[in-house]
Amino acid sequence: MSLSSPGLKEVRVQGLHCTLLHAVGLGLDNVDRNTVDAVIEDVTRYAQTLVAFTLTFDRPAVGNVAFEISGWPGRPFAQVVETLTQVMEKRCELFTAAPSRYPHISLAYTSSDAQDINATDLKVELAALEKPLSGTVLADRVHLVEQWHDGDGRITWNPIAEVAFTGEVPV
Repeated sequence: MSLSSPGLKEVRVQGLHCTLLHAVGLGLDNVDRNTVDAVIEDVTRYAQTLVAFTLTFDRPAVGNVAFEISGWPGRPFAQVVETLTQVMEKRCELFTAAPSRYPHISLAYTSSDAQDINATDLKVELAALEKPLSGTVLADRVHLVEQWHDGDGRITWNPIAEVAFTGEVPV
């Protein structure tokens, strides 16, 4: 099944990710180094309270703006997203917070000519795949990155910090 077709641009393997929070309108050029360090310190302090957890991702599905695989359980994911959103709102100037509402990995994004995509045809192709497509991922860290979508299914990022979960989830 090809995910690159008119109106749909496949995400390259090296660009696959599970986004926690987009800080729309905020880049490293907008933030001084002390603020970046403070964000990393806050996220590290929080990560020290977390133990790794497993996210299970299901078969791909056709969404509103992407072909994606959704994951579960949502609760530990949502807690991490909420805390990261609070850290960014506390430490950074005005931006638009776009937190993920559920764990997911986008496999392809809609692009120009998306109006010509026939969602039923995509679902028929997906149903024809007679093999398991689900899998699990150990969530044991967060990567803080500056990220861009080029509009052509290509995602690039500038790594800022990698923060491991090292403790126990508070009750």
